[in-house]
Amino acid sequence: MRHPPPRLTKAAEEMPADRRSVRRDIAASWSTWVGLVVAVVAFASPGRAQVRGVYPLGMNATNSGVTPGAGFSYANALLFYSRDQLRGPNGEVLATGRQSVLMDLNTLVWVGDSEIWLLGGAVPSASATVPVANNSLTANGRGELSGGEGLADSYYQPLILAWRKPRADVRAVYGFLAPTGKFSAGANDNVGSGYWTSTVSGGETFYLTENKATALSAFQMYEFHTEQEGTGIHPGDTFNLDYSLTQTFALHEALRLQLGLVGYNQWQTTDKTGPNVTPTEASAHYVVNALGFACNVVLPVWKVNKGFKYYKEVANQWTCQGYSLQFTVAVKF
Repeated sequence: MRHPPPRLTKAAEEMPADRRSVRRDIAASWSTWVGLVVAVVAFASPGRAQVRGVYPLGMNATNSGVTPGAGFSYANALLFYSRDQLRGPNGEVLATGRQSVLMDLNTLVWVGDSEIWLLGGAVPSASATVPVANNSLTANGRGELSGGEGLADSYYQPLILAWRKPRADVRAVYGFLAPTGKFSAGANDNVGSGYWTSTVSGGETFYLTENKATALSAFQMYEFHTEQEGTGIHPGDTFNLDYSLTQTFALHEALRLQLGLVGYNQWQTTDKTGPNVTPTEASAHYVVNALGFACNVVLPVWKVNKGFKYYKEVANQWTCQGYSLQFTVAVKF
């Protein structure tokens, strides 16, 4: 099913045709991933430390502010996170083992075909993400401690507003994570978080060159967590940051290649509270840092894109440390 070409703003209509083409190709391909969130089991470490937030870090590092054209898009992301060290408050190694999470995210995105002039020309859109996860945790000398697979927590973004400017694309998003994944207090095969999470996020892409080939992107998300079912624990809130510097090469009219440096950070911003949570556990705020690279291939004629990202984590605190691989495919209907 084909949809009419997206309506261009006045500024976009005044652009040279080659610049408009690059903008539409990138929008139809890469921004499908902006804002995708899924809960990952926060594997219990000694002392019931809160390991991480619910956002899969690094997903929105590239083209963070870009929105696809009007109509529907489908995106699939295969994410693999591997961690082999538990780090303490000063980055020291507290324990070793293997924590792995494999997620398959399926997302449907809708984008409106008109602008809301009362909101500065914002274009409305919405999305829904249904994930499937497989996870495991082993400790050196103790063997397998936990593992589970199945439907994980789903994520919905009922309100997404996008602004398209000549040298920048910006998005503002409200979303919520529903605890649809399996969770039972004390079980070792959970794939859900067991609590609701509300999120507010923003994405920005700034074009450093007139032809929009060089771009600086950033994505920010704040997670407001609620009380976990069956435990009475209220996890601390979380702030996430993804970012990138990319260069797009037009190799052919039917092939564009985007390469760049990427990174992510995550900070716990409030204390964890609940029954039997000690002052030390409450104040043990996690910090995550990572750097890596990305490669995206855009096929504008077929309205398809493929992407790859690699991240290596460094200098983490009060959480696990490792690396992640991310593979993505998106189709614009």
